[in-house]
Amino acid sequence: MFIYSLAAAEAAGSLLLPISLVIMVLAFYFFGIRPQKKQEREVNAMRNALTVGDEITTIGGLIGKIVSIKDETCVIETTHERTKIRILKSAVSRVDVKAEDSEG
Repeated sequence: MFIYSLAAAEAAGSLLLPISLVIMVLAFYFFGIRPQKKQEREVNAMRNALTVGDEITTIGGLIGKIVSIKDETCVIETTHERTKIRILKSAVSRVDVKAEDSEG
């Protein structure tokens, strides 16, 4: 009887390691990878939705209004003297004011 209970305990212990590894991998996915992918999708959607007239802030801290957009770049005006700077869309950190919000 004692040998049977040792064998049952050993069998349960050998299943514990793979189950705990699966749980750890799932936890890593749901708390690490999945939220990061969601945030990347949201940022890409924001950058793809840029329109002329949007007021933006870049990752470098420049603030300006978009005056033209090409494939992967856009041109922004940064001052009242209408200084124009060409930047990559990937450098846009956030949209401060959408074009349709500033018109209306």
